[in-house]
Amino acid sequence: MAKFDLHLHSDNSDGSATVKELVDTVVKSGIKIFALTDHDTVNGVKYAEIPDGIRFIKGVELTCKIDNINCHILGYNINLDSKELTELIELGKKLRRQKLETRIKYLKEVWNIELTKEELDWLYSRKSVVKTHIANILVKRGLSDNNVDAMKKYLDGCKTGNTKFDGREAVNVIKAAGGIPVWAHALGGEGEEHLSEEEFLSQLKTMLGCGIQGLECYYSRYTMKECEFLVQCAKENNLLISGGSDWHGINKTVPIGRLNTDDTEISSDKINIIDYL
Repeated sequence: MAKFDLHLHSDNSDGSATVKELVDTVVKSGIKIFALTDHDTVNGVKYAEIPDGIRFIKGVELTCKIDNINCHILGYNINLDSKELTELIELGKKLRRQKLETRIKYLKEVWNIELTKEELDWLYSRKSVVKTHIANILVKRGLSDNNVDAMKKYLDGCKTGNTKFDGREAVNVIKAAGGIPVWAHALGGEGEEHLSEEEFLSQLKTMLGCGIQGLECYYSRYTMKECEFLVQCAKENNLLISGGSDWHGINKTVPIGRLNTDDTEISSDKINIIDYL
């Protein structure tokens, strides 16, 4: 069966690669089915040029909060002209701008780090700005060895308030756009402590009540044991099974196409969501 990766990021959000570079990497890696799922934007999806023989799935990853659960919701097969989705993304731009300005002020007041006009112009010119972009600037200045350490030291202490989307609204918007909402890296994302099975099952009840239709079961930071647990939970709750690496180019260490920490190859017949896309 075909090699796949349904969770990739370009420089339209916090990845390092342009969409063209991403597509070239997909082709070179032998991946035949992929989704571009930038954070809170579909700008890259709109302009992606896909070569023959590659199946492209239009996606997005929405940064959400549901009750006390911080979560990311992937939307697959979305209609880019959806009014509801467009309005939500515009709201996201405002929220991210608010968060950016709070972080810039924090760096100056707490760390005595003042960004230059050139650095600020670069940040404000981007369609979607996240912590990684600021961290990369700090790395370039020699203040940290890598962006993960830079975020932990200089930015994680900054309280930006809740600038996330309401998760229930995000799920409904994805559905209104004709898409399938999928709970991304449900045991924990990059650098996060993984939930226990009991903690996950408790959160799953809430997420099911919000209307998610799929679960990202195969993920680059999960062991095969964790992946198999998620597959079992998806089957028991009639959720579609998805999987992706969460590739960000050089902004993360994960290789494209990596779907578990054991580097076990997962073929597309293991993820039934493809049949619905």
